[in-house]
Amino acid sequence: MRIQHNIAALNSYRNLTGNNSAVSKNLEKLSSGYKINRAGDDAAGLAISEKMRAQITGLNTAQKNAQDGVSLVQTAEGALTEVHSMLNRMVELADQSANGTYDNAVDRANLQKEIASLKDEIDRIADSTNFNGINLLDGSLSTKTTTTLNGPEAGTNAAVDLKFTFAEQFKGNDISVALEHKASAKDKIEATVGADGKITLKMDATVAHSASAIKEALANANIDDVAKEDRAKMSSLLASATVTGAGTTALTTGDGFAGTATTTPAKGKSLTLQIGDTSADFNQMAVSVGDMHAEALGIADIDISTQVGAQTAVDKIKSAINSVSSTRGDLGAIQNRLEHTINNLSVTAENMTAAESRIRDVDMANEMMAYTKNNILVQSSQAMLAQANQLPQGVLQLLQ
Repeated sequence: MRIQHNIAALNSYRNLTGNNSAVSKNLEKLSSGYKINRAGDDAAGLAISEKMRAQITGLNTAQKNAQDGVSLVQTAEGALTEVHSMLNRMVELADQSANGTYDNAVDRANLQKEIASLKDEIDRIADSTNFNGINLLDGSLSTKTTTTLNGPEAGTNAAVDLKFTFAEQFKGNDISVALEHKASAKDKIEATVGADGKITLKMDATVAHSASAIKEALANANIDDVAKEDRAKMSSLLASATVTGAGTTALTTGDGFAGTATTTPAKGKSLTLQIGDTSADFNQMAVSVGDMHAEALGIADIDISTQVGAQTAVDKIKSAINSVSSTRGDLGAIQNRLEHTINNLSVTAENMTAAESRIRDVDMANEMMAYTKNNILVQSSQAMLAQANQLPQGVLQLLQ
């Protein structure tokens, strides 16, 4: 028998220390609700769950961003509701003034006063409508780029009257359009797009070409020279482009087109919404809204104080109504997309949270069972330590 070292007591003490540590960890997990409270609990699990937490935070913030985007779009669309109402009233006034039963000096003059007042209100709405200080309808969010081709017949050059409007720029540049004579093209229009986005329309100057035919040619343009990753963007811009004007005339001996091309750059730049948890392009949405001033809508110069002016005004106002309708349609499409985005982000965040919870959160029932077991072991090891401490006293019997 030895008295210098009580091996049984040391063994009991070692087990008691381990059991106390286990109980301490059980209590920590039960009180915090987390299975991982420090890296030492599960180093790999901690790293994975923190990565998931960052993604979940990004997804939740993206939801808020998308909701703010919906509010912005609704603000713009709500203002355009009133613009539509005023344009409809202007059509009514113009139709009324176009009737021959009214006197220019009195009746039509009074009708023109209301038209002028409505135009001022349209301009005021365009200037004042904003969301969190961001102007929405003054053209600062407009990315439309316009090319105007205009020139009278001169020699063998056919007259041109065309206006091309594209919804956005291409690779940060305004889109330009040029006409080129090609005798072999006959009445077929060939549209090609260069690497820089420049559009060349090859057509026969001896044949008259309408704006609608040219628009159709744009929609079927050859864009092989454009980089593969940019073709879809260019194809969309060409398909949605608007072409207006009288088109081109037909010359028997034509070998070119008159006039020069004037490209009007975009007035503003689109607003970008962050609708995802990464900085990738597909997690960003561009929102652009056209200029809604009376001048941009083409109604700044309408005058219904004469019967002829009133008749002309009807078509201009209806064209403005179509323009506002198109803008409202675009805004409605953006809002619907954002709502779908919000739903998708919500589902993704929910599933990611469930996955993170499985790694990080403690199973309270399972941990309570472990605590009960370890608590009993602590009490048992304490009792056994007390018994082990009594063992060396047996030596006293040998000394009697």
